[in-house]
Amino acid sequence: MSIFERINRLFPVWAVLLAVVAALLPELFSGLAGSIKTLLVIIMFAMGLTLSKDDFARVIKSPKPIAVGVGLQFLIMPLAALLVSLVLGLSPELTTGMVLVGATAGGTSSNVMTWLAGGHVALSVSMTMVSTLISVFATPLLTLLLVGQSVEVPVAGMLMSIAQLVVAPIVLGVVIHHLLGAHIQRVEPALATLAMAAIVLIIAIVVALNAGRLATLGPIVALAVIMHNAIGLGGGYALARALRFDKRTARTIAFEVGLQNSGLAVTLANQFFTVTAALPGALFSVWHNVSGSLLAGYWKRRPGGDEAEPALASR
Repeated sequence: MSIFERINRLFPVWAVLLAVVAALLPELFSGLAGSIKTLLVIIMFAMGLTLSKDDFARVIKSPKPIAVGVGLQFLIMPLAALLVSLVLGLSPELTTGMVLVGATAGGTSSNVMTWLAGGHVALSVSMTMVSTLISVFATPLLTLLLVGQSVEVPVAGMLMSIAQLVVAPIVLGVVIHHLLGAHIQRVEPALATLAMAAIVLIIAIVVALNAGRLATLGPIVALAVIMHNAIGLGGGYALARALRFDKRTARTIAFEVGLQNSGLAVTLANQFFTVTAALPGALFSVWHNVSGSLLAGYWKRRPGGDEAEPALASR
């Protein structure tokens, strides 16, 4: 195992560590607020660099598990975000932040956790890729539908921003992968480390910007994030099993549903709403890496024994 792979496996540790540092010493990161968009572009570009034409071919060959995973994600997570916000009586700002988290695509963390759990990595990558492309339209429209009555949702601006922040860097990464595939494959662990560092830095910046609010908002938002994430993981797995997918595929779908691109949610909240609206995304970024790692470790020790329905083979 390379040094980069060792660093990547400690993702939750780095996320929690920098979040704590940012809360205690916010001045270290608060001045980097303008870098959030750039950091997200780095994450998406790194993701694009790891995608090959074979990943796209898999989508065509095995559409059913991908369609189910992506469909469950955009059904469960936005509705769960709104439900949790209503149950806990969150403010319109925080509710908007929760819904943004729920309405974004699956995060690259889902690919990492699927790998750690021994799931279908290629299926995970394919679902993340498809949900990311769909999110260009789904994220602003779902946000408008669920919170448009209480806050103004700039749909056109969000759509354009997602296209610039997500689609453009991914497409550029895919093109470069096509041209330099052999070289890219050798440095994939380093690319994952770069993306991880960017995510952790985004978390630290948002926590630093909300340092003064954490004492009052932190506990309730943390509870909301934990509930939201648990509904996504549990609901994704249960519904996948109810649809007769084997355990390994259901686990892969669960990670895709429950682990979101919260970095995008943070960026959109910071750009179009308020710093407070970005707080759920920042805490979700921390928590879903912790919960995902714990669940991946649990499932790794309990391999799925039934492979009744074929799924995508791991890369």
